[in-house]
Amino acid sequence: MKILLLHNKLPYPPNDGGAIAVLNSSVEMARQGHEVTLFVMNTLKHYFPVNEIPDEYHKLINIIAVDVDASIKPIPMLINFLFSSKPYHTVRFNSDNYRNKLINLLKENTYDMVLFEGLYVLPYEKIVRTYSKAFLVYRAHNIEHEIWERAAKNEKKLLTKFYLMNLAHRIYKTEKKLVQKADLLLTLTARDEAQFKRIGYKKISYVSQAGIDLHSIHVNRFSIQYPSIFFIGALDWIPNQEGLLWFIRHIWPNILLKLPDLKFEVAGRNAPRWLVNKIEECQQVVYHGEVADSHEFMSQRAVMVVPLFSGSGMRIKIVEGMALGKSIVTTSIGTEGIPTTHNRNILIADSADKFQNEVIRLLSDKPLFDSIGINAHQFIYTHYNIETIVKDTMQFIQKVISI
Repeated sequence: MKILLLHNKLPYPPNDGGAIAVLNSSVEMARQGHEVTLFVMNTLKHYFPVNEIPDEYHKLINIIAVDVDASIKPIPMLINFLFSSKPYHTVRFNSDNYRNKLINLLKENTYDMVLFEGLYVLPYEKIVRTYSKAFLVYRAHNIEHEIWERAAKNEKKLLTKFYLMNLAHRIYKTEKKLVQKADLLLTLTARDEAQFKRIGYKKISYVSQAGIDLHSIHVNRFSIQYPSIFFIGALDWIPNQEGLLWFIRHIWPNILLKLPDLKFEVAGRNAPRWLVNKIEECQQVVYHGEVADSHEFMSQRAVMVVPLFSGSGMRIKIVEGMALGKSIVTTSIGTEGIPTTHNRNILIADSADKFQNEVIRLLSDKPLFDSIGINAHQFIYTHYNIETIVKDTMQFIQKVISI
């Protein structure tokens, strides 16, 4: 098949969940014989020079990146809030430059399928319908409005809480409307599929998990620095920010009382200055910022914490961490949509006391630590092989197209 993928950011380097999902699936589709063009926005926030992407990717997929300024601007955001019913988070990805180049691309090429990766490129469906007869697929990386509903629920400041509730409502209406525009809906989890049906989606859907390229995973348990503890994730994402702050405020001081020589290592891209200040003022916390090789960083460290109380969809960083054999402590929301088993391949805790106890268990019980990590690695190899997932998904899509 000749496939066009649309996404609102360049998925390189693959150091956050969305980038990992888009890059892994597009590369695997190409490996399985499909002709893939990745047409993306190269935003100021996540800008990366296309010519610096390794040749191994360029040889497999055609990458076209369009410069787009999708940054949040206070005055346009205020105007949008006062005089529009559309969510600002979708409006800011409305780009004339991207639209015009998409039109030219569709005029010059014929595609069998156009895959919309995420909600923020789905408004370009009208243009694709106008200039192409391709089969349209929307891959929902999460339930977008649910992220903001949960963020609003956890917010303490009343004004911010009100804004987030309003934003969640706007995104809900947009999501409910736009999802109907696609010919097929792909979700990362069965839970997300059920949620879309609950808000009125009635067309064909299919659960296509975000898989891992197992060829890129190398586990050496002898290289792990035990005991050690770390967090890694996109630090411009509100759920990660609130979860990390909760951990360093309510849990880390108590862990230090029991293990005073331990250091908590934090890595992630795009952390705002205020968050960096809060991290660095904490005792025995080491802030790395964005690391050059996330796999190497994760592989060398022992216990991975993923404290999440909002967000939606699948936490691909958890899948990636488990593939690397990490022993992970997370919340129920963190492992939502991933059929993990508490006390077998992951540890799950939703209160500060329980989370703290589970972390200390892993840091003081080496046999338990090894057992959880080994089982996690085996679990991902069984359920999240990108090669199998893409093969099954493409067979399903081709079957639907042929009907």
